[in-house]
Parts: sequence; C-alpha cells; structure tokens
Amino acid sequence: MSWRKHRREQISIDMAPLIDVVFLLLIFFMVTTTFREESQIEINLPQASNEPTESVGQPLEILIDKEGRYYIDNVLVVNTQLDTLKRALRKAMDGRDAPPVIVSADAMSPHQSVVTAMDAARQVGLIHLSIATRNVKE
Repeated sequence: MSWRKHRREQISIDMAPLIDVVFLLLIFFMVTTTFREESQIEINLPQASNEPTESVGQPLEILIDKEGRYYIDNVLVVNTQLDTLKRALRKAMDGRDAPPVIVSADAMSPHQSVVTAMDAARQVGLIHLSIATRNVKE
C-alpha cells in the first residue's frame, strides 16, 4: 500500500485588491460628502416692513454724479474734499436738528464718493441716512 500523501494547498487571500477597493470607497465618500459649517452663535435678525416711515422733516438730499461731484439739495459743492462737504452739509441743515439724509448716487459714481458722503453726514451728526435706489421691473 502506498501511502500517498495528499498535499493540500494552503488557501490564502490576497489583501492588496481588498485594500485598494476600501481606499477607493474612502476617497469616493470623502469627495462626495458635503461639510456643513454650523455657527454656534445664535442671532435674531431684526425685522423690517416695506411700509414707508414717517419723515421727521424735510430730507436733506446729497446727489453724487458719475464724476463724483456732490450736490446738496441741487446746489453744487465747490470741491470733493471731506471738510468742504461737511461745511456744505452744516449750511444746508439751516438750523434743523438732524434732518433725514438721502444719498442718491449715479450707478457709475466712484464708491469712495458715496463713502465720503456717508462719513461727512455722520461727522456732522446726521444719523438718519437712506440710500436711494430704483426699482428694477422683472
């Protein structure tokens, strides 16, 4: 009797393709996941209505043309310097105590001109400021 030894092949699992698949899945989920950044600070934003408010008095209007020149109540201001604008605003107030101010700027006017007008109004004590816009029809 011959005893044949049966050799059994050892079964082995190649882990390289399995690791590749796991890494591909990991990359897929990392790329397709959206991360939300949530703020930990809760704030309640103020509400406003579309109804016009009652005006305190005759508004003071600052017009700014596309060259950046200022007009206060349709009167041209001599130059565009902050001090000159403040003097012109004080003169236009004519004893009125902090009238509302409407800034109407041309769409092509320099941004700095609008900022300067707002700054000058604040420095002379005008705190009720509105910026005029036009409605765009849809």
